[in-house]
Amino acid sequence: MQKYFAALTILLLLGMVLIRVASLKQQGVRAMKFGATDKTDFLIPPFALFYFYLVFAAAFDLPTVSRQEFFASGTVAWLGVFSCFVGLSFLFLSLVSFGRSFRVGIDQDKPDRLVTDGVFAVSRNPIYVAFWFILFGQFLIFPNWILLLFMIAGTGLFHRQVMREEEYLAKHYGAEYRGYCNRVRRYL
Repeated sequence: MQKYFAALTILLLLGMVLIRVASLKQQGVRAMKFGATDKTDFLIPPFALFYFYLVFAAAFDLPTVSRQEFFASGTVAWLGVFSCFVGLSFLFLSLVSFGRSFRVGIDQDKPDRLVTDGVFAVSRNPIYVAFWFILFGQFLIFPNWILLLFMIAGTGLFHRQVMREEEYLAKHYGAEYRGYCNRVRRYL
């Protein structure tokens, strides 16, 4: 049962983001800015698609690279489901708190207001926290070396993006952003 929740998590994550992007597009906001500041970002989608396939392959017994697991525990897998739920909740709250300011990537042309309320009063980067909880939860559900590597690499990529965004936000919002950084932690 837990493995199906892992696959459902991927669908819900993608659904929430794509619905939000489409909703903003109808409001005249171009939210898809992925790769605008760094063309190497386009290396990420093939790895993300491979990750999605690995989760679906493990959930639905499709051909995959490896089925070797570090351990097998139903209790740990349910903790993974809980972690995925926490991640999806953080993602949902982030999208609601962002309002019209949500972007996929850095929008240097038409940035919106600095969001510091809602879930952003708890974490400056709740979407990346959400993604990490999902990666961690899926690793607990499917504890194999490939998902462990994806979790480690994802953590590094998230931090890289956070540092790029923080540099931009500090330049664009100045003292307002520095004050926010003094009040709210980067992650949790």
